[in-house]
Amino acid sequence: MRRVRYAMADGLTMTRRNMAHLVRTPEEVVLYFMLPIMFVLVFGYVFGSGMVLPDGGDYREFLLPGVFAMTMLYGLGATGSAVAVDAGRGVIDRFRSMPVARSALLTGRSAADLLRALLEMSVLLVCGLLVGWEWHRGVGRALVAVALVLALRVAITWIGIYLGLVVRNPDTVGMIVFPLVFPLTAVSNVFTAPELMPDWLGTVAEWNPLSATVTAIRELFGNPGLGGGGWASENALLLAIGWPVLLTAVFAPLSVRTYQKQGG
Repeated sequence: MRRVRYAMADGLTMTRRNMAHLVRTPEEVVLYFMLPIMFVLVFGYVFGSGMVLPDGGDYREFLLPGVFAMTMLYGLGATGSAVAVDAGRGVIDRFRSMPVARSALLTGRSAADLLRALLEMSVLLVCGLLVGWEWHRGVGRALVAVALVLALRVAITWIGIYLGLVVRNPDTVGMIVFPLVFPLTAVSNVFTAPELMPDWLGTVAEWNPLSATVTAIRELFGNPGLGGGGWASENALLLAIGWPVLLTAVFAPLSVRTYQKQGG
Protein backbone atom coordinates (compact mmCIF):
# COMPACT_ATOMS: atom_id res chain seq x y z
CA MET A 1 0.00 0.00 0.00
CA ARG A 2 2.89 2.35 0.71
CA ARG A 3 4.24 1.80 -2.81
CA VAL A 4 0.79 2.47 -4.24
CA ARG A 5 0.56 5.75 -2.30
CA TYR A 6 4.01 6.79 -3.49
CA ALA A 7 3.10 5.90 -7.07
CA MET A 8 -0.10 7.94 -6.84
CA ALA A 9 1.76 10.90 -5.36
CA ASP A 10 4.41 10.74 -8.06
CA GLY A 11 1.71 10.45 -10.71
CA LEU A 12 0.05 13.59 -9.34
CA THR A 13 3.40 15.39 -9.47
CA MET A 14 3.84 14.40 -13.11
CA THR A 15 0.31 15.55 -13.85
CA ARG A 16 1.11 18.96 -12.38
CA ARG A 17 4.33 19.05 -14.39
CA ASN A 18 2.48 18.40 -17.65
CA MET A 19 -0.22 20.96 -16.85
CA ALA A 20 2.41 23.53 -15.84
CA HIS A 21 4.07 23.07 -19.22
CA LEU A 22 0.74 23.88 -20.87
CA VAL A 23 0.25 27.02 -18.78
CA ARG A 24 3.78 28.25 -19.51
CA THR A 25 3.28 28.01 -23.27
CA PRO A 26 0.32 30.32 -23.92
CA GLU A 27 0.66 29.99 -27.69
CA GLU A 28 0.06 26.26 -27.32
CA VAL A 29 -3.00 26.96 -25.19
CA VAL A 30 -4.42 29.31 -27.84
CA LEU A 31 -3.80 26.83 -30.66
CA TYR A 32 -5.08 23.91 -28.62
CA PHE A 33 -8.41 25.56 -27.83
CA MET A 34 -8.78 27.25 -31.20
CA LEU A 35 -9.06 23.85 -32.87
CA PRO A 36 -12.36 22.78 -31.23
CA ILE A 37 -13.78 26.29 -31.69
CA MET A 38 -12.85 26.17 -35.37
CA PHE A 39 -14.41 22.73 -35.75
CA VAL A 40 -17.69 23.89 -34.23
CA LEU A 41 -17.95 27.19 -36.08
CA VAL A 42 -16.66 26.08 -39.48
CA PHE A 43 -18.48 22.76 -39.68
CA GLY A 44 -21.56 24.14 -37.97
CA TYR A 45 -22.00 27.07 -40.35
CA VAL A 46 -20.44 25.70 -43.54
CA PHE A 47 -22.33 22.38 -43.48
CA GLY A 48 -25.16 23.40 -41.17
CA SER A 49 -27.42 24.90 -43.82
CA GLY A 50 -26.45 22.74 -46.78
CA MET A 51 -27.06 19.15 -45.63
CA VAL A 52 -30.27 17.16 -45.27
CA LEU A 53 -30.74 14.22 -42.90
CA PRO A 54 -32.53 11.05 -44.08
CA ASP A 55 -35.01 11.21 -41.20
CA GLY A 56 -35.20 14.98 -41.01
CA GLY A 57 -34.03 17.19 -38.18
CA ASP A 58 -31.52 19.99 -37.82
CA TYR A 59 -28.15 19.10 -39.34
CA ARG A 60 -26.28 21.28 -36.87
CA GLU A 61 -27.66 19.23 -33.98
CA PHE A 62 -26.69 16.09 -35.90
CA LEU A 63 -23.17 17.37 -36.51
CA LEU A 64 -22.12 18.75 -33.12
CA PRO A 65 -21.97 15.43 -31.20
CA GLY A 66 -19.74 14.13 -34.01
CA VAL A 67 -17.49 17.17 -33.67
CA PHE A 68 -17.23 16.57 -29.91
CA ALA A 69 -15.95 13.01 -30.45
CA MET A 70 -13.81 13.94 -33.47
CA THR A 71 -11.95 16.59 -31.48
CA MET A 72 -11.04 13.98 -28.89
CA LEU A 73 -9.69 11.77 -31.67
CA TYR A 74 -7.44 14.53 -32.97
CA GLY A 75 -5.93 14.76 -29.48
CA LEU A 76 -3.93 11.68 -30.50
CA GLY A 77 -1.37 13.95 -32.17
CA ALA A 78 -0.89 16.17 -29.13
CA THR A 79 -0.34 13.20 -26.81
CA GLY A 80 1.98 11.34 -29.15
CA SER A 81 4.08 14.44 -29.89
CA ALA A 82 4.41 15.36 -26.20
CA VAL A 83 5.60 11.86 -25.27
CA ALA A 84 7.96 11.76 -28.26
CA VAL A 85 9.47 15.12 -27.24
CA ASP A 86 10.15 13.82 -23.71
CA ALA A 87 11.61 10.59 -25.08
CA GLY A 88 13.72 12.30 -27.74
CA ARG A 89 15.19 14.89 -25.38
CA GLY A 90 16.12 12.34 -22.77
CA VAL A 91 13.60 13.67 -20.22
CA ILE A 92 12.23 10.18 -19.62
CA ASP A 93 15.75 8.82 -19.07
CA ARG A 94 16.49 11.54 -16.51
CA PHE A 95 13.31 10.74 -14.60
CA ARG A 96 14.31 7.07 -14.55
CA SER A 97 17.49 8.02 -12.70
CA MET A 98 15.46 9.74 -9.98
CA PRO A 99 13.52 8.13 -7.10
CA VAL A 100 10.23 8.39 -9.00
CA ALA A 101 7.70 5.59 -9.51
CA ARG A 102 8.11 4.15 -13.01
CA SER A 103 4.34 4.32 -13.57
CA ALA A 104 4.18 8.03 -12.73
CA LEU A 105 5.34 9.25 -16.13
CA LEU A 106 2.60 7.37 -17.94
CA THR A 107 -0.21 7.91 -15.45
CA GLY A 108 0.75 11.58 -15.13
CA ARG A 109 0.51 12.02 -18.89
CA SER A 110 -2.82 10.21 -19.02
CA ALA A 111 -4.28 12.28 -16.18
CA ALA A 112 -3.03 15.58 -17.64
CA ASP A 113 -4.54 14.75 -21.02
CA LEU A 114 -7.84 13.90 -19.36
CA LEU A 115 -7.88 17.29 -17.61
CA ARG A 116 -7.11 19.00 -20.91
CA ALA A 117 -9.89 17.04 -22.57
CA LEU A 118 -12.31 18.13 -19.85
CA LEU A 119 -11.40 21.77 -20.47
CA GLU A 120 -11.67 21.21 -24.21
CA MET A 121 -15.08 19.59 -23.86
CA SER A 122 -16.29 22.56 -21.81
CA VAL A 123 -15.24 24.89 -24.63
CA LEU A 124 -16.97 22.67 -27.19
CA LEU A 125 -20.23 22.62 -25.26
CA VAL A 126 -20.28 26.40 -24.90
CA CYS A 127 -19.50 26.86 -28.61
CA GLY A 128 -22.18 24.35 -29.52
CA LEU A 129 -24.79 26.23 -27.52
CA LEU A 130 -23.75 29.47 -29.21
CA VAL A 131 -24.35 28.04 -32.70
CA GLY A 132 -27.77 26.64 -31.84
CA TRP A 133 -27.06 23.11 -30.65
CA GLU A 134 -28.66 21.89 -27.42
CA TRP A 135 -29.43 18.74 -25.50
CA HIS A 136 -33.04 17.67 -24.96
CA ARG A 137 -33.01 14.79 -22.49
CA GLY A 138 -31.90 16.31 -19.22
CA VAL A 139 -28.65 17.17 -17.51
CA GLY A 140 -28.07 13.65 -16.19
CA ARG A 141 -27.98 12.04 -19.63
CA ALA A 142 -25.91 14.93 -20.96
CA LEU A 143 -23.30 14.24 -18.27
CA VAL A 144 -23.26 10.55 -19.22
CA ALA A 145 -22.67 11.60 -22.83
CA VAL A 146 -19.74 13.78 -21.78
CA ALA A 147 -18.34 10.86 -19.75
CA LEU A 148 -18.47 8.64 -22.86
CA VAL A 149 -16.57 11.24 -24.87
CA LEU A 150 -13.92 11.46 -22.14
CA ALA A 151 -13.69 7.66 -22.00
CA LEU A 152 -12.88 7.69 -25.70
CA ARG A 153 -10.21 10.33 -25.01
CA VAL A 154 -8.61 8.13 -22.34
CA ALA A 155 -8.30 5.27 -24.84
CA ILE A 156 -6.87 7.64 -27.46
CA THR A 157 -4.40 8.97 -24.89
CA TRP A 158 -2.93 5.49 -24.34
CA ILE A 159 -2.68 4.98 -28.11
CA GLY A 160 -0.83 8.31 -28.30
CA ILE A 161 1.50 7.37 -25.43
CA TYR A 162 2.38 4.11 -27.16
CA LEU A 163 2.93 5.89 -30.47
CA GLY A 164 5.19 8.50 -28.85
CA LEU A 165 7.27 5.86 -27.07
CA VAL A 166 7.73 3.80 -30.24
CA VAL A 167 8.43 6.64 -32.68
CA ARG A 168 10.30 9.05 -30.33
CA ASN A 169 10.27 11.82 -32.96
CA PRO A 170 7.50 14.46 -32.74
CA ASP A 171 7.74 15.35 -36.43
CA THR A 172 7.29 11.73 -37.44
CA VAL A 173 4.39 11.37 -35.02
CA GLY A 174 2.67 14.28 -36.74
CA MET A 175 3.15 12.61 -40.11
CA ILE A 176 1.70 9.33 -38.85
CA VAL A 177 -1.33 10.73 -37.04
CA PHE A 178 -3.16 12.29 -40.00
CA PRO A 179 -3.25 9.07 -42.11
CA LEU A 180 -4.59 7.28 -39.02
CA VAL A 181 -7.16 9.84 -37.92
CA PHE A 182 -8.55 11.07 -41.23
CA PRO A 183 -9.94 7.69 -42.45
CA LEU A 184 -11.52 7.04 -39.04
CA THR A 185 -13.24 10.42 -39.23
CA ALA A 186 -14.27 10.18 -42.89
CA VAL A 187 -15.63 6.61 -42.66
CA SER A 188 -17.85 7.31 -39.67
CA ASN A 189 -21.19 8.91 -38.90
CA VAL A 190 -19.66 12.25 -37.90
CA PHE A 191 -20.62 14.12 -41.09
CA THR A 192 -23.18 11.86 -42.73
CA ALA A 193 -25.45 8.97 -41.82
CA PRO A 194 -24.09 5.47 -42.67
CA GLU A 195 -27.32 4.62 -44.53
CA LEU A 196 -26.36 7.19 -47.17
CA MET A 197 -23.12 5.31 -47.89
CA PRO A 198 -22.70 2.16 -50.00
CA ASP A 199 -23.79 -0.88 -48.00
CA TRP A 200 -20.31 -2.24 -47.26
CA LEU A 201 -18.97 1.21 -46.35
CA GLY A 202 -21.98 1.92 -44.17
CA THR A 203 -21.33 -1.30 -42.24
CA VAL A 204 -17.69 -0.31 -41.69
CA ALA A 205 -18.82 3.13 -40.53
CA GLU A 206 -21.31 1.67 -38.04
CA TRP A 207 -18.59 -0.47 -36.43
CA ASN A 208 -16.12 2.39 -36.26
CA PRO A 209 -15.29 3.12 -32.58
CA LEU A 210 -15.82 6.82 -33.27
CA SER A 211 -19.30 6.12 -34.69
CA ALA A 212 -20.26 4.12 -31.61
CA THR A 213 -19.52 7.05 -29.31
CA VAL A 214 -21.21 9.54 -31.64
CA THR A 215 -24.39 7.46 -31.97
CA ALA A 216 -24.57 6.90 -28.22
CA ILE A 217 -24.15 10.56 -27.30
CA ARG A 218 -26.65 11.64 -29.97
CA GLU A 219 -29.18 9.40 -28.27
CA LEU A 220 -28.27 10.69 -24.82
CA PHE A 221 -28.40 14.33 -25.95
CA GLY A 222 -31.64 13.72 -27.85
CA ASN A 223 -30.12 14.91 -31.13
CA PRO A 224 -31.18 13.56 -34.55
CA GLY A 225 -29.27 11.06 -36.64
CA LEU A 226 -29.40 7.75 -34.78
CA GLY A 227 -30.21 5.92 -38.04
CA GLY A 228 -28.98 2.50 -39.08
CA GLY A 229 -30.69 -0.80 -38.46
CA GLY A 230 -27.65 -2.94 -37.78
CA TRP A 231 -26.59 -4.45 -34.47
CA ALA A 232 -23.86 -1.85 -34.01
CA SER A 233 -26.28 1.06 -34.30
CA GLU A 234 -28.89 -0.54 -32.06
CA ASN A 235 -26.28 -1.27 -29.36
CA ALA A 236 -24.25 1.90 -29.70
CA LEU A 237 -24.17 2.56 -25.94
CA LEU A 238 -22.68 -0.86 -25.29
CA LEU A 239 -20.05 -0.32 -27.98
CA ALA A 240 -19.34 3.22 -26.76
CA ILE A 241 -18.30 1.66 -23.46
CA GLY A 242 -16.72 -1.48 -24.89
CA TRP A 243 -14.46 0.12 -27.51
CA PRO A 244 -12.64 2.48 -25.07
CA VAL A 245 -12.27 -0.33 -22.52
CA LEU A 246 -10.85 -2.68 -25.18
CA LEU A 247 -8.47 -0.08 -26.64
CA THR A 248 -7.24 0.93 -23.19
CA ALA A 249 -6.80 -2.73 -22.20
CA VAL A 250 -4.63 -3.26 -25.30
CA PHE A 251 -2.57 -0.06 -25.46
CA ALA A 252 -2.02 0.67 -21.76
CA PRO A 253 -0.09 -2.60 -21.20
CA LEU A 254 1.71 -2.12 -24.53
CA SER A 255 2.78 1.35 -23.41
CA VAL A 256 3.98 0.09 -20.02
CA ARG A 257 5.89 -2.79 -21.63
CA THR A 258 7.51 -0.49 -24.20
CA TYR A 259 8.46 1.99 -21.49
CA GLN A 260 10.03 -0.75 -19.36
CA LYS A 261 12.00 -2.17 -22.30
CA GLN A 262 13.39 1.24 -23.14
CA GLY A 263 14.58 1.55 -19.58
CA GLY A 264 16.66 -1.59 -19.95
